[in-house]
Amino acid sequence: MTTWTSTVGAAQLKRLLGGGAAPAPGDRRRPAYRVLADGLRYLVLEGRIPVAARLPAERELAAALSVSRTTVAAAFEALRTDGFLESRRGAGSWTAVPAGHAPPSGGLDPLPPDTEASVIDLGYAALPAPEPLLTRAFEDALPDLRTTTATHGDFPAGLPALRRALAQRYSAAGVPTMPEQIMVTTGAMGGVAAVRRLLAGRGERVAVEHPSYANVLQLMRDTGTRLVPVAMGEGLSGWDLPAWRRVLRDAAPRFAYVAADFHNPTGALADEEQRRELVAAARAAGTLLVVDDTMRDLDLRPGAAPVRPVCAFDPGGSTVVTIGSASKTFWAGLRIGWVRAAPDTVRSLVAARAYADLGSPVFEQLAVARLMDGDGWDAAVALRRGQVTANRDALVAALRARLPDWEFAVPAGGLTLWARAGGLSSSRLADLAERHGVRVPAGTRFGLDGAFEGYLRLPFTLPGPLAVEAVARLADAAALLRGGAGAPQVP
Repeated sequence: MTTWTSTVGAAQLKRLLGGGAAPAPGDRRRPAYRVLADGLRYLVLEGRIPVAARLPAERELAAALSVSRTTVAAAFEALRTDGFLESRRGAGSWTAVPAGHAPPSGGLDPLPPDTEASVIDLGYAALPAPEPLLTRAFEDALPDLRTTTATHGDFPAGLPALRRALAQRYSAAGVPTMPEQIMVTTGAMGGVAAVRRLLAGRGERVAVEHPSYANVLQLMRDTGTRLVPVAMGEGLSGWDLPAWRRVLRDAAPRFAYVAADFHNPTGALADEEQRRELVAAARAAGTLLVVDDTMRDLDLRPGAAPVRPVCAFDPGGSTVVTIGSASKTFWAGLRIGWVRAAPDTVRSLVAARAYADLGSPVFEQLAVARLMDGDGWDAAVALRRGQVTANRDALVAALRARLPDWEFAVPAGGLTLWARAGGLSSSRLADLAERHGVRVPAGTRFGLDGAFEGYLRLPFTLPGPLAVEAVARLADAAALLRGGAGAPQVP
């Protein structure tokens, strides 16, 4: 098993269920045991309670919810019948998913299928290159390349010029940083993989937001780490701090992977108080926070002051390791990322890199350094914010027009929107949608053990007309599925 087995307390369940298990006022058609069973099943499917989590004893839960033990026993029996609960005499009861609800074993396919060009691909949260800024950056870097080719070309920590430029940008943002705190990597995933190799071997616990970035989840699964899911707050409210404190205390994970700025896939933005409290909780627990900062520049709030980066609450880098990248702000084809951490952590990462990829491409590093030393990066940020705002608004308008029963909150930045698909199975909808000419990842790709079957991640990376066409094709597939082309809907 790659997921940590947790225990859910009675008080925690009461909070997650909204205070109790009685029918809502005016809804006396449903018995209390069914309300409780439906509430628990919903929490499992939404990822609010992990699969294989041990539940409180019937008597303890009944007391916490102010219902009879008979009500709890009947709810548990209904969940066992539906396949959402398993029990063993003397060992208690724990959550489960019924046969047929388990997600595909792999993460999001790393390569698109061989399909016709007419297929609209919503599998990627990335944008085309910002021209002519990209070409100009490489042209400006050519003189630097001629100088660099006189060296051996092996820079495992990254080119000094780029390390200096990155350190200066962090310092300008109010986080004093030395070049010795920076290691350049091959994309953000290269940074996450490097930290994982250094810190978390097979069987080590790693806490992750739930849902989380599909490729990181798959990296952790493939390397044998034990994932500890922590549910996101409701809507776009950021982190659930009580849940994080409990997990950090009880599971003592080696590190935690989090995305505070326009989280992928939900688009949530953690506020400054949440950042401060999570850093303090991680420091107290001895857990390193690995913070994905790749969406930070894509803040679409007009005139809003940016929230301070998480590393601002730990400038020395002893608790917070920051992962950055040129992929989202500029272009994924550059494959340049970086890690900001304490100098001794960077030295350890660089030493371990000798057994991985040795270093990142030199010419691309020179181009990114030129962008950051001049005004190219800021020009790209301004361009991207305008493009992404228009793309997001077009996608939202199309969804509201064609799929009005879908539920979502409009994110204030980033590249992704997290939508509840009107009660449909997202796995079956994704399969059917591809036959209608649009490729979209199911919500289960971003969760563990079958969670988020009712959700889809929709990137707003397509220009208006193409976004409208993509939603039209998705709506056609949804109508067909709702009409009986697929299996049962998600409760």
